[in-house]
Amino acid sequence: MNRRIVIVTAVHAPSARFLPEAYDSLCAQELPAGWEWIWVIQEDGATDEVAPHVPDDERVTFRQGRPGGPGVARTMALAHADGEYVKILDADDQLPPGALARDLAALESDPTLGWATSRALDLLPDGSTAGFPGDPGQGPIERRAVLDYWVAHDYRAQVHPATLFVRRDLLLALGGWMALPASEDTGLLLALNSVARGWFSAEVGLLYRKWEGQATSRPSHTDAAEREARMAVVAARARALEHCRWRYPAQTDWPADRLAG
Repeated sequence: MNRRIVIVTAVHAPSARFLPEAYDSLCAQELPAGWEWIWVIQEDGATDEVAPHVPDDERVTFRQGRPGGPGVARTMALAHADGEYVKILDADDQLPPGALARDLAALESDPTLGWATSRALDLLPDGSTAGFPGDPGQGPIERRAVLDYWVAHDYRAQVHPATLFVRRDLLLALGGWMALPASEDTGLLLALNSVARGWFSAEVGLLYRKWEGQATSRPSHTDAAEREARMAVVAARARALEHCRWRYPAQTDWPADRLAG
């Protein structure tokens, strides 16, 4: 039986037109022998506007549900996420060649890593790309490192939550994405960083599309009062997990060479 990576995508009507490009980027991925991907697309709502853009491929599952935001849609998609790993791919973004294989290799080679992220580039309307300052060096990301950076840099993480690749069991143990109107992916990233070591790949792992209709371009996303409230609860969750001293994986599950170190 093939081992599986589940690609999870939340989509709403305005972003549905980008699904074919996301699909093309998935089809260009090459995985090691014995591995496969499936794609679970969850519409945030139940319109007639998304289905025409969903690729006709047996590896693709399309579901709809009550609107509740991208975090709710992604968490609902987990009902159909039958695989060892979950990879996030927003409907309007693309994966460069090799992205899935690099994430998989990092976590398969080290059972003490719970999640992986990678370098992201903005994909601008004219087709050009632009990088982000402050990327960490390639390698492990220790617990609390993302939270500490995020607090010190006006609630901006040094790794992009839209690049997340995570062990499915760990994602479920943390309850999926936070119940927030925005920053639900940052909340998950900081929770993961509180309980598990991660990995950062310095190679580009995501093309993050910038376009006029995306949710993060709306005025409500930058409303100061709401932003402060979102950041407060994101930080509180991460610190509560830190205080509880729950760790992934449990130390008794570590290989003998790791315990010796």
